[in-house]
Amino acid sequence: MTQPMPALFLGHGNPMHAIQENRYTEVWRQLGAQLPRPKAILAISAHWVTQGTAVTAMDRPKTIHDFGRFPQALFDVRYPAPGDPQLAQSIKQRLASSNVTLDQHWGLDHGTWGVLVKMYPEADIPVVQLSLDAGLSAEEHYQLGKQLSALRDEGILLLASGNTVHNLAMARWGAEGNIYPWAEDFDRFVQNALTSETGDRHHPLVDYQQLPNAQLANPTPEHFLPLLYILGAARADDTITVPVTGMDMGSISMTSVLVR
Repeated sequence: MTQPMPALFLGHGNPMHAIQENRYTEVWRQLGAQLPRPKAILAISAHWVTQGTAVTAMDRPKTIHDFGRFPQALFDVRYPAPGDPQLAQSIKQRLASSNVTLDQHWGLDHGTWGVLVKMYPEADIPVVQLSLDAGLSAEEHYQLGKQLSALRDEGILLLASGNTVHNLAMARWGAEGNIYPWAEDFDRFVQNALTSETGDRHHPLVDYQQLPNAQLANPTPEHFLPLLYILGAARADDTITVPVTGMDMGSISMTSVLVR
């Protein structure tokens, strides 16, 4: 029997990582080289939040530069990966209870292409992107991950992109070693909880908002929620590891999570 594809959460951090070389981007590159080559990629990015759930369904998704005040070199990046309308339709059918919209307007935002440009620089693997429905609870996002888990048996890489700690307002630009203790503590708790036994209940990190320092670590939920899709897609016999960790600008976690 063919092994299921892994599921992966990457802490994407500062958009500049897309055009820089550092220990995070080196791990992303290694993952692209070492993981089985996917038939297609389903990306879940913190940077596409909608009312209702949507999935990109165009043949050629555009590269979205959804940021400002960065060097022109970053705006010049293009990630011309093909889309996969057939996969988008399959996802809509799998998530029938969520009434998923087939989107023709979005594309690939920097939460997606910012990591894929390092993992798969040839941009030759089809990519579709799933939005985060702002109206769903953390538990409901986790359950969507469970419903999407079967895609792993079809050669689809589930790739979520966000940050377990994301407080941009308190970021210390240019002070990389100056980490807030609350950020480090929250990120450490997340890492320790990744492999918690769940039994028949949901994963303990679904309740992340109840943890100490949760409001400081994630003033808004969109960067944490992608992780719940990957934890939802995990299976009882999977191993969960942390390929890289660290803190960007003192308040943005670069922790990544691999399920395989």
